[in-house]
Amino acid sequence: METKTTLQIKGMSCQMCVKHVTKALQGVAGVSDVKVSLEANNAEITYNAGLAGMDDFKAAVAEAGYEVAA
Repeated sequence: METKTTLQIKGMSCQMCVKHVTKALQGVAGVSDVKVSLEANNAEITYNAGLAGMDDFKAAVAEAGYEVAA
């Protein structure tokens, strides 16, 4: 079953940041779609909840050098 969530991302300041966050989130198992917006500082993720979750997303964003806002 696919689920959607939106994460607020702290630290994005350029289009290269968007690319880093997008690539990191696309690498999470179970993610089928990622849309990252610099203007809104967020990432909209469509994923299989049985394969991925918030901890996975936070870890991927952190590995890219950014932070998920609380």
